[in-house]
Amino acid sequence: MGNYKIFVDGSSGTTGLRIADRLAERPEFTILHISEADRKDVHARAAVINESDLSFLCLPDDAAREVVPLLRPDVRVLDTSTAHRTAPGWTYGLPELHGTREALHTATRVAVPGCHATGFIAPVAPLVELGLVTKTALLHCTSLTGYSGGGKKMIAQYEAERTDHALDAPRPYGLALHHKHLPEMAAITGLTTPPTFVPVVADYYAGMETMIPLDLPALGLTAQQVADALAEYYADQKMITVHPLNEGTDGGFLAANKLAGLDRLEIFCLANPDGTQMELISLFDNLGKGSSGAAVQCMNLMLGLDETAGLAL
Repeated sequence: MGNYKIFVDGSSGTTGLRIADRLAERPEFTILHISEADRKDVHARAAVINESDLSFLCLPDDAAREVVPLLRPDVRVLDTSTAHRTAPGWTYGLPELHGTREALHTATRVAVPGCHATGFIAPVAPLVELGLVTKTALLHCTSLTGYSGGGKKMIAQYEAERTDHALDAPRPYGLALHHKHLPEMAAITGLTTPPTFVPVVADYYAGMETMIPLDLPALGLTAQQVADALAEYYADQKMITVHPLNEGTDGGFLAANKLAGLDRLEIFCLANPDGTQMELISLFDNLGKGSSGAAVQCMNLMLGLDETAGLAL
């Protein structure tokens, strides 16, 4: 029997399934279960969560909001939905941001970051925190994801025999510029205005590449300043590494699925020859550091376990 009782509420979804698979391999956990009938009853689900040492909410936003008021305040909860990422009293689960790792040791309510949001926040939040990028800066972001980010329905669509050749090409979406990750992208970085953000889904299973261009003269920065600041901020982190300026690409290419199956994130700092333009790129797995890997990392810290236990580096 394990030392910790863990419940995954919504273990049949893409994120929940991957979390459940990771936990099943670890002897320190006893996994709590719920019957199919009770799964549709919010009070029955709350009762199981209240029995646990820690529970993952892998639910639609409304279902996550519905169950939380029924929970004991001391039960540790990790919500993978968008519902609580900017909510008062919730800790945003990106441990590498200053002060967050310590907060996670005692937190009972933790919101797991969104995948695209992680790719934007990881390079931008330190620059705002250090005063290199002003809070009023207007930034832009394009983020490429594999189709697994769209959940079961989209995975089935892409993996079925196709007559719709629209799926063969990359497809920008969220074109009303109103994506659900925007509130956290502004709140957690400290920006007063969310970035102009366009996500793109493409015909590969997993992997995310988030790209943020910087106009260096407008920001009053040099590329080396930016690269050095990020390298110092993330020095000695196990899950986030920063490549030196203009290093790390594969002969000028960077495949979005390069880190698929892994739980770490890499930041690339690329500048043009005259140093006026820069591209910051976060590369990671949308199912790893972008969701279930991040959730497991937070769980480890909340329970006082080795932060990287059960993670693929």
